[in-house]
Amino acid sequence: MITGAHVILYSKDATADREFLRDVLELGHVDAGNDWLIFRLPPTELAVHPSEGDPRQEFYLMCDNLDETVRQLTGKGAKVDDEATTASWGTRVSIRLPSGSVLPLYQPRHPTAHG
Repeated sequence: MITGAHVILYSKDATADREFLRDVLELGHVDAGNDWLIFRLPPTELAVHPSEGDPRQEFYLMCDNLDETVRQLTGKGAKVDDEATTASWGTRVSIRLPSGSVLPLYQPRHPTAHG
């Protein structure tokens, strides 16, 4: 029934962010035409959290070793906001995209649905 998911990041500099996803994060991609890149994501999971405020969506990238992933990404020029923070569910940082948007990255402490 469901064959996949399509995640959209809105950007003030889509070209630079696409280059970052392609060159720094090294995400596989297809060109839908005119350099409109659509990226392949790693295995993905979906969680539903309770909310007392307005409903919203969040998008996080996951990794197995946050320290090593941050080292590799910063070696390629990625900017990481602040120090890693740890919560019961995992350890997290935010990667700054060229457009200025942030992309959270975390190493989960919980069982993963795709593992």
